[in-house]
Amino acid sequence: MFNEVYDVIVVGAGHAGSEAAAAAANMGSKTLLITMNLQNIAQMSCNPAMGGIAKGQIVREIDALGGYSGIVSDTSAIQFKMLNKSKGPAMWSPRVQSDRMRFAEDWRMLLEGTENLDFYQEMVSGLLVENHKVVGVQTSLGVEIKSKSVVLTNGTFLNGLIHIGNKNFGGGRAGERAATGITEQLVNLGFESGRMKTGTPPRVDGRSLDFSKMVEQPGDEHPDKFSYLDITKPLTKQRSCHMSYTSELVHDLLREGFDRSPMFNGRIKSVGPRYCPSIEDKINRFADKDRHQLFVEPEGWNTCEYYINGFSTSLPEDVQFKALRSVVGFENVKFFRPGYAIEYDYFPPTQLKHTLETKLVEGLYFAGQINGTTGYEEAASQGLMAGINASLKVQERDAFTLQRDEAYIGVLIDDLITKGTEEPYRMFTSRAEYRTLLRQDNADFRLTPKGYDLGLASKKRLDRMEEKQSKSDAFVQFFRDTSVTPEEANPVLEAKNSSPVKQQDKMFKLYARPNITIDDVRQFNAVNDYVLDNDLDQEMIEQTEIQVKYAGYIEKEKNNADKLNRLENLKIPAGFDYSKLKSMSIEARQKLAKIEPVTISQASRISGVSPNDISVLLVYLGR
Repeated sequence: MFNEVYDVIVVGAGHAGSEAAAAAANMGSKTLLITMNLQNIAQMSCNPAMGGIAKGQIVREIDALGGYSGIVSDTSAIQFKMLNKSKGPAMWSPRVQSDRMRFAEDWRMLLEGTENLDFYQEMVSGLLVENHKVVGVQTSLGVEIKSKSVVLTNGTFLNGLIHIGNKNFGGGRAGERAATGITEQLVNLGFESGRMKTGTPPRVDGRSLDFSKMVEQPGDEHPDKFSYLDITKPLTKQRSCHMSYTSELVHDLLREGFDRSPMFNGRIKSVGPRYCPSIEDKINRFADKDRHQLFVEPEGWNTCEYYINGFSTSLPEDVQFKALRSVVGFENVKFFRPGYAIEYDYFPPTQLKHTLETKLVEGLYFAGQINGTTGYEEAASQGLMAGINASLKVQERDAFTLQRDEAYIGVLIDDLITKGTEEPYRMFTSRAEYRTLLRQDNADFRLTPKGYDLGLASKKRLDRMEEKQSKSDAFVQFFRDTSVTPEEANPVLEAKNSSPVKQQDKMFKLYARPNITIDDVRQFNAVNDYVLDNDLDQEMIEQTEIQVKYAGYIEKEKNNADKLNRLENLKIPAGFDYSKLKSMSIEARQKLAKIEPVTISQASRISGVSPNDISVLLVYLGR
């Protein structure tokens, strides 16, 4: 049935698997995407949204490299918001509300239109491994499929166990069976495994809600989009979300079910996401708060199904229903289905290389929740990187990794393999020490040339990026070179309560003032003429404004990154014996031996390794 040997087999077709399969196939590798249900490709298992704080930057990075998540997020969006616009541009984060069904359909259509990509519906129950090298997979029906590399993106399906109150049953997602066999085999091969938990809220019938009692949450007045390509367009109409609140009454009704809560009666023993707790966890941990926000999110353009963001729960369904009916606007609510928690297997990511290839089995890659992450965006970025590196390995090309100053994706992967995680990992801007460099607006500058060199980003994408970069750089230089007189400048400055100038000055200095915007400086004839004569679009103008207003911060962060990157060039020999370093702490020797850092810089980021330990290592290597 499968006579050929594939270059790459991707197991699982969630966000990680879809990006992995697309990347490998688009780079010319003969790829097979195998999943338990082909009708659920790129399913949004939890909330119908993409992006958000730090996550929006990741989606833009995926797009800049040539991945598909940004394109699909645009084509299936029903609302767009740029979060944190009141803060500096390092914090701006795009987010879309998505049409859940259209999102999955658009992903499938893109994948079906991808050359070199085959599909197969079956459960993979094991790997074919010879001499510590993966050579294929075996399905639950006993079919063996050979390949030169395998990417595992199993999501929450590995020995998945769903909890609703005192009831629990096997499953990887509501209505879908769990995957078995792979964990047991990997443990026998020497891998360490663990258990994690996540959860999801009830879905309800919007026809039973009273939105007049809630606070409307519309999209941006002038919506943007994710993809840098012009094949997608900003929304011209949007659907609103709404907001309501829990109350003391709601909390009391929820507490009535705590004795039947799997979180509190010991049935769930694994760790859940710290930053996306269940409603019962929030009530328990924040007992001083008398209410919590609930975001009422439509699941699509035309459906009446709504997702109740903030009400994730594994309490008994009768408790969920009774409590939710006491929320303002939900007095007559009807359930489509209750919320639930799910436990699943993961593998501590310290067992991986920066390429996401496992250290124990050559050619085997892990991506997504199998590595202990949470979130579609984190999974998709890992899938992209695993697909790229699996393809590069088969093609005998150099591996592709990203540094912490190059991308949030680089921060994510470095955090995972260097520090590991004992709870579901979620990306935040605070995790990135170079977030002024890693903005959502410049992901194309940072990554599209790399994507093009890989054979993933198209020439059209590269040309568009280079035009944006050259025109915005020239516009910045225009402000540096062009002066404005007090007669022209002062009316504009005084209108914004900004100090007037007494003599002719460069426009760059005036534009750099915090309260002066592009609309203000376009009142200067020379600026407005320049914009029109050079056909500058909104992206180019925005990029110029950021470069002018944050020039000092950007330059300072670049210098800091350059200094620390020198340590990235100090390599540690493979298989280095840390037991020889007797003057180093025992904990440091153990951690270094386990993680096997590739560079001094990576070693310095390992928890338990002190600056003194790094000094000892540097002295020894210097000899």
